[in-house]
Amino acid sequence: MAHYPLNHHLRQTYRFFVGLSGLYLALFGLIGLGKTWGDEFFHRGADWVLGLRTNPAASWLYTIVGVLLLLAVLVGGNLYHHVALVLGWGLCGLAMLVMAFIQTDANVLNASMINVIVTIVLGVVALVGGLYGKVGSRDAARAEEAAAHPR
Repeated sequence: MAHYPLNHHLRQTYRFFVGLSGLYLALFGLIGLGKTWGDEFFHRGADWVLGLRTNPAASWLYTIVGVLLLLAVLVGGNLYHHVALVLGWGLCGLAMLVMAFIQTDANVLNASMINVIVTIVLGVVALVGGLYGKVGSRDAARAEEAAAHPR
């Protein structure tokens, strides 16, 4: 079983950065939806939003992920911990998959290498925020600390 620190003293800082990541993803998706409205879902045009290439499929995907991250950040607690972990790994996995198909006809998200880099960075931010976002009682945190550093 994985060990995640309870009540880490920087968890609010990490949560803030995960919130910024979710906000960027949601804004990218929403602006992309506005810019590509009326295009085919998997359109392969030259639409750029906030420094990234997009199409309606990518815009919808990033909007959903961004809104989920923002909601998890707002709710907080262990729900945030789990959602940030899952979406962080999911974004990193998506970036690897997109990179594998970037120069092929299977590039359905109309991505470029900068999309891959930004998605990995945002995924790692969400993942780290999730790793340090676990919340527990003070007694559980003290017991964990005592077990980790016996005297």
